[in-house]
Amino acid sequence: MSAQTLQDVTDRHGHRFDAGRRWEASLSLGFRHDGAATRLHRVDHRGPLRVQRPFYPEGRDGTCHVYLLHPPGGLVSGDALDIQARVASGASALLTTPAANKLYRADSNEVSWSQRTRLVVEPGASLEWLPQETIAFDGSRGRQSTEIELHGDARCLGWEVLALGRPASDLPFASGYLEQSFRLARDGQPLWIERQPLDPLHRRFSGAWGQRGCSVQATLWAVGLDDGAAAVEVLREQLAGRRGRTDDVVDLSSPSMMQQPWAVTLRDGVLLLRYLGHSRHEAWTLCEAAWKLLRPMLLERTACPPRIWFT
Repeated sequence: MSAQTLQDVTDRHGHRFDAGRRWEASLSLGFRHDGAATRLHRVDHRGPLRVQRPFYPEGRDGTCHVYLLHPPGGLVSGDALDIQARVASGASALLTTPAANKLYRADSNEVSWSQRTRLVVEPGASLEWLPQETIAFDGSRGRQSTEIELHGDARCLGWEVLALGRPASDLPFASGYLEQSFRLARDGQPLWIERQPLDPLHRRFSGAWGQRGCSVQATLWAVGLDDGAAAVEVLREQLAGRRGRTDDVVDLSSPSMMQQPWAVTLRDGVLLLRYLGHSRHEAWTLCEAAWKLLRPMLLERTACPPRIWFT
């Protein structure tokens, strides 16, 4: 590939994209309430992105649970995923994935991958975005973007859990480049905008003022709470000693957690829970425990973990 050709497919952040080998996949979902239940009324897909049939573990008049399937199981150089979901007024949907998403090492040309998620929630509707964790292998290069558009009194609760490298196998995230961006708006008014570059060669990655060399991070958000300040206090007081998605108990008051690698804030009606540490199981446990506490306050429903989390 010539230098000119590479320039043609290099974006402003230095990510290279090879249009000739690009494998795109897209999935667009539409949910609506038909008077009796929330239905998945529209599924448009291209490439290796699918959904299983809708599940109703909370009853036919409860939340519609849908599992997003990406058969390759991860992203390699040149892949581009585009996921969109729209929840119409009065509908209630929960989206999750059957397994961790893997971001593999870039090829010798350092061609990037990309993943874009766009969620739209209309007045009187709710959406829970609860994918299983993402694992970035050493040398991975790409960018993830999440856009959430709320209308009226729409409610949304979601999370993103990211593990960098595989430290347990002595394979840390020592090279590569990731970029995460979030944008959340209500009726066109931005409430939360964030962009985070992750470069293990940059001093921010190891600096005490930045990543601190941590290999796992997570962000949970909740929007639409009647009393966000009270919810923050509930999380701060009750997160200790919760169970995770296995039968093992992760004690959130253990010495590693006593350093409190997490914090909860509230701004412009957006509750944010942040985790920065070294255990993806710990991060998941924290997020799941917070979800179980927040769901009744946000949606007036007790938590109903998707069965796929236990398989």
